[in-house]
Amino acid sequence: MARKSGSSVQKRQRELKRAEKAALKKERRLEEGDEGGNGGGSQVASQDDLAGYGFPVGDDEDDARD
Repeated sequence: MARKSGSSVQKRQRELKRAEKAALKKERRLEEGDEGGNGGGSQVASQDDLAGYGFPVGDDEDDARD
């Protein structure tokens, strides 16, 4: 029988390890519930946060003048 190259065996082991790691990450995300459902994990700033960054915060009536 032909002898297997050590590098090809190592390559398969690395690929298997990466696949297992990706599966664990996916499982963890599903368990956490992934808030928002968009997969990006984005957050929404509150009115106080926007005011802290210098954005005008107030009634939307001012924007409706157009």
